[in-house]
Amino acid sequence: MTLTTLDPRTALVIIDLQAGIAGSPQAAPVVARAVELADAFRAHDLPVVLVNVVSGAPGRTERPRPAAARPEGWAELLPELGEGIRVTKKTWGAFHGTDLDERLREQGVTQVVLSGIATSKGVESTARSAHEHGYNVTVAVDAVADTDPDSHRNAVERIFPALGETGTTAQIIDLLEATQR
Repeated sequence: MTLTTLDPRTALVIIDLQAGIAGSPQAAPVVARAVELADAFRAHDLPVVLVNVVSGAPGRTERPRPAAARPEGWAELLPELGEGIRVTKKTWGAFHGTDLDERLREQGVTQVVLSGIATSKGVESTARSAHEHGYNVTVAVDAVADTDPDSHRNAVERIFPALGETGTTAQIIDLLEATQR
């Protein structure tokens, strides 16, 4: 883990921890760590962004997509995440087609810490876009998960270090406490 610093105006961005995606038992540790991070960010009056997804990008793919409409409540953010800036997306990444960049810049944010599901889709796409928008990027590697272990490992070991820094939830909270005094 290479985490070195957190900017004075760092935002936590929690991706797709919603009823239809994060309701499985394997998601429980990610949700618990995201809640820990959110509580720590709020304690320092730093922005917490809660991102949900309501659909997929319209382009063709080789993998089949759900043909039926999503069930009622599928896109509802998990209540244990609390309150924050809400962003609804229709693609994997939280920046494309949303006002996330504008909302972060309005608050003077220069760095984002990412948590959520799925590592190789929503989290990675958001990390790539945050990097391209000029934000310092940190990924809480124990607060992300993916249904594909190889894709998860690739993102954590190869992609995220090229886009920013990585650290555990505990390391991020410790650094947050040290830099926000």
